[in-house]
Amino acid sequence: MTKTILIATTNKGKQAELFALLDNENYTLITPQDLSLSLKVAETGSTYTENAHIKAAAFCKASGLPSLADDTGLEVDALDKAPGLFSARFSPKPGATDSDRRTLLVSKLKGVSKPWTARFMCAMAFVLPDGSFYQSHGICEGEVIPEERGNGGFGYDPVFLCEGTNHTMAELSMPEKNRISHRAKAVNGILPYIDSALT
Repeated sequence: MTKTILIATTNKGKQAELFALLDNENYTLITPQDLSLSLKVAETGSTYTENAHIKAAAFCKASGLPSLADDTGLEVDALDKAPGLFSARFSPKPGATDSDRRTLLVSKLKGVSKPWTARFMCAMAFVLPDGSFYQSHGICEGEVIPEERGNGGFGYDPVFLCEGTNHTMAELSMPEKNRISHRAKAVNGILPYIDSALT
């Protein structure tokens, strides 16, 4: 079995985190850009796990390589777990940026009593060319804050205060983030299955 893994996302932030998380593993990691692979995958699942599997399976089929994908969302209790599955598509604004989505999120929480408890949810899927697959999950608890803090990370990281740290996700260094994040926990959960499948 090839030791090459396709990181099944074109999101540069996710790619950077996954490369850092898997840096000490004995695999060759490549991106869709490395293969000049342009793939638009409709996230039609009703759960993070389904969406992660849909993405990993699509990239695996297109590339013929074992593929690793995740689906991640921010669930805010005061908004009935929104934006959740639609975190990346939260803003109706065409071409909305991460900043647009953060601004919209905070605006929807104005007038709601604090703390704005929330959590990042991550489902990871690893799909092999023979159709077999493995899945894992990770959660990072915290709260949304009204002001942006930090220059790292991406997405909702600047307004997400990580539980027990007094730092937003965007204030953490990559090594710090990759010790406590939802994505790190999901990767740690799936690594034994990857190791087993690729040995």
